[in-house]
Amino acid sequence: MMLSILIVCLIPFGLMGAVNPIITLSAYAVLGGMYLLVAPLFLFYWMNNRWNVMGKLERLFIYGLVFLFFPGMVLFAPFLNLRMNGKEES
Repeated sequence: MMLSILIVCLIPFGLMGAVNPIITLSAYAVLGGMYLLVAPLFLFYWMNNRWNVMGKLERLFIYGLVFLFFPGMVLFAPFLNLRMNGKEES
């Protein structure tokens, strides 16, 4: 009885996740995966492709995102090689 009253009271406020821990944990897992995996990989890809053609504001914005997603960047840094290709010898 108390649980049904609690659910009815929480539905209008969008707090159903507080009642069901599976929804809450899955939301944390999705957000954590995006923070630690998706966004840093996208930043590595973006920086690798646009390093030589970035403008000042774009570079400032990307550096801000690197600061924001630093824990995920540190996770991938040992495995990715972003060094520029040297000039080929003829």
